[in-house]
Amino acid sequence: DWLERGSGRFVSTASAAGLLTMIGAAPYSVTKHGAVAFAEWLSLTYRHRGVKVHTICPQGVRTDMLTAAGSAGELVLAPTAIEPEAVADALFDAMDQDRFMVLPHPEVAGYYRARAKDPDHWIGSMNHLQQKWEESGA
Repeated sequence: DWLERGSGRFVSTASAAGLLTMIGAAPYSVTKHGAVAFAEWLSLTYRHRGVKVHTICPQGVRTDMLTAAGSAGELVLAPTAIEPEAVADALFDAMDQDRFMVLPHPEVAGYYRARAKDPDHWIGSMNHLQQKWEESGA
C-alpha cells in the first residue's frame, strides 16, 4: 500500500478535453474532466504522504482513437496531432521534474489560461467552432 510505504505514483491518462472540452463529445469531455479532477484530488490529498500524481493531457495523438473521432477530430485534433512516443517522453520529463500537469502540446497551457481568464469569451469561441463543425456536415 502506497500510504504505508510512504511512496507511490499514479498516472491519470486524461486529455486536453479534460481541461478545455471537446466539441461533439459530451461523454468523453465529461469523463476526462472527471479524470483530471480525481488526479488533482489525489495529489492534494496524498502528496505530503509520498504519493506522486501526474495527469497527461495531450490534445491529439496519432492513434486509432484519433481516426475514430471523425470530423470533430479531423477539425480540432488532426492538424497538431503527435506520435504516442512524444506523449511518453512528456510523461517521463514530468516525472523527472515532479510535475502534476503533463502537457505534450505546449499550446494547451495557453488555451487553459485563456479559458480561465475569460470563460465567456472561451465558450463563445468554442461555440463558433461547434457551429463550423455543424456546417461542415458533421
